[in-house]
Amino acid sequence: MDEVDSQQVDRLTEAVLASSKYKSIDINFIRYIGKQELFRHRNLKEAIKSTKNKLHQVGGAYQTNTPRYSVWLDELKFAKRSGNEAHFLETCKWIMQYHSSTRERIPILEQFYSTIFANLPPINSIIDIACGLHPLAVPWMPLSEHVQYFAYDIYEDMIGFLNESLTLMHVQVSGIVSDVIQSCPTQKVDVAFILKAIPCLEQVDKSAGLRLLETINANHFVVSFPAHSLGGKNKGMVTNYESRFYKLVEHKPWSIQRFEFPGELVFLVSKS
Repeated sequence: MDEVDSQQVDRLTEAVLASSKYKSIDINFIRYIGKQELFRHRNLKEAIKSTKNKLHQVGGAYQTNTPRYSVWLDELKFAKRSGNEAHFLETCKWIMQYHSSTRERIPILEQFYSTIFANLPPINSIIDIACGLHPLAVPWMPLSEHVQYFAYDIYEDMIGFLNESLTLMHVQVSGIVSDVIQSCPTQKVDVAFILKAIPCLEQVDKSAGLRLLETINANHFVVSFPAHSLGGKNKGMVTNYESRFYKLVEHKPWSIQRFEFPGELVFLVSKS
């Protein structure tokens, strides 16, 4: 890509961050997309609009309402203080419904993780890429007592909320605001979650999916794709994404298991 004017990038970034919908997004991610859109459009006003559209496609579209992180955290703290574990779990579910990806998984939480992890050794460390609210599902995951959980997303306020929420669950959590396209995590872990994230990331960088699979240092990957659109339409998505995934891992010496759940196609990739 040719160079774009740095002052234009600064102005675009400032304009995007001024919007309440995008003010918590990682600034490096905004600049990365902004440079792409300035190269395509050259006109600053058009580039700002298209940058916002792209940010909505890869992140904002999955938030069903404006997040209320302080309210949610207060509810989790109240439920934890009550000592009523069932109430705490129901509070986690209530919050997860505000992100379309985790909402679809709520009815099958126990089945989802028990099926995928059935034959894996003890899980002591996890990376969660473009995590959304997925870390709130920790209570349903068969993890070791002292698991380390590294959660990555582009939303600063979300990561702050998750850091405090998982601390309530006595999980060693490191929530990181990061653009994984430009800065892929490399710490060694047992399991990496890349749930419904590859199609979003590949809207920004077509090579993002393969690069993550090759670079992330995990023994096992849980990679999933949506089985229907946000509007509920099938559109042959399972067939298309399955074909896309097998092209990504073509010629790789990895063990792959396939699972299909309501609303989600899942692959367990084992490198070791």
